[in-house]
Amino acid sequence: MCRTGSTPWARHPGPCPFSIDPDPGNSNAGYREDIRGEEEEKTGKPDNPEEPYTFLSDTMEIVPGIHMVDRVNGNSYILVRDSLTVIDTGIPGSGKKILSYIREKLHRDPGEIRTVIITHFHMDHTGGVVALKTAAPGAKVAIGNADAGYVNGTRAPPVHAGFSGLLLRIAGTILRPGTFQPDILLKDGDRIDGLLCIAVSGHTPGSIGLLDEGTKTFFAGDILRFDGTAVAEGPSRFTMDPERSHRSIRKIALLDYDILLPGHGVPLRPDASVKVREFARTLVPAD
Repeated sequence: MCRTGSTPWARHPGPCPFSIDPDPGNSNAGYREDIRGEEEEKTGKPDNPEEPYTFLSDTMEIVPGIHMVDRVNGNSYILVRDSLTVIDTGIPGSGKKILSYIREKLHRDPGEIRTVIITHFHMDHTGGVVALKTAAPGAKVAIGNADAGYVNGTRAPPVHAGFSGLLLRIAGTILRPGTFQPDILLKDGDRIDGLLCIAVSGHTPGSIGLLDEGTKTFFAGDILRFDGTAVAEGPSRFTMDPERSHRSIRKIALLDYDILLPGHGVPLRPDASVKVREFARTLVPAD
């Protein structure tokens, strides 16, 4: 596991040399090693309910029925209801970790996976799709309509410049993310597995967010990040249309949610939408 920085309460692997995001500034690495309060010792949650959750065990339930899978170099979330919904699947090779979590932590059968939802086409979000489909042949894979061509092989991914782009190309050669055919193409306003699809194009043309109105949770993909200290936009060097991304951030700033679950970083709570609105006000408008 690569460790390139830390946050005071995150428990997650940081970017590795062949990660899709090799910027230590976006690291969510590190283990919390300080002394915990009595309540936190028992429950894995901070004594102060206004603080974000501290993940202190291998089972990470953010709110009842929403889990985050650790160590997939990109956050993968599982909605645990009558069936299972997986949101993003980490880098190639991460499928077995997600399946292990389902079996060993949730005590559920991977065949219960109903839908795998991908927030955008980058390989640190799509890497486990094939493994999950193999374990759950009846599962449907959903992605934003404009990103479908990138995952089924009919569109070539963009070539990013600079050292980060070079690392990304090397990573693709080593990890070989492969292609797959999505079953469901999502657009703004669609509903899937009880979630409202919000189009947040910019980072990629078909980037989507997902709003769970019941728990007031927003799954942000890579449109936003939170490192435990500050809200930030996704990495500009991998964002295909920065101005459109800013418009998408302003759009989701108008929504109401208490928890923001990013594709990288750690959960933002409470009052996540308030903090996103504050961040959106700092974005420089287009001329």
